[in-house]
Amino acid sequence: MRYRFFSIPVQDPAAAEDALNRFLAAHRIVSVDRELVADGRHSLWCLCVSYLDGEGAASAQPKGKVDYREILSEADFAVYAKLRALRKQLAERDGVPAYSVFTNEQLAEMVRQRTASPADLERLAGVGKARAEKFGAAFLALLREAGSDRTAEQAGGKDATDAH
Repeated sequence: MRYRFFSIPVQDPAAAEDALNRFLAAHRIVSVDRELVADGRHSLWCLCVSYLDGEGAASAQPKGKVDYREILSEADFAVYAKLRALRKQLAERDGVPAYSVFTNEQLAEMVRQRTASPADLERLAGVGKARAEKFGAAFLALLREAGSDRTAEQAGGKDATDAH
């Protein structure tokens, strides 16, 4: 993984924003961390962009649009959809692109692997300690809730089957 740093002045951001947007469009982005440096007229946004380059980027590029309805079971897709809604809410709150919270693939892996702990999150490709700490609790709570819902549904299904 590689890193690129950008500074975007608050007073006149246009040129720096264009450079950032060109870079983001041309690379496989893993995460974007941002920090406001408040200094009156000289305030600026500092961004650290983590991205894949070379062979890692080529293998990480999607081979076309993935339809997770086809890949995941109906129950797992329902959880995946809830994770996407949570991701959208957090991204809007923080003013960042949704993929910088977690990618679709990372969300699908959370569901597939029944992610249950911060350590499980950090084992997902492209998820580091900082992102797991920043967003993990909300996603893990939703996954725990979904897991208990699935367990209750399965138990209900067994009871209904046993009654026949």
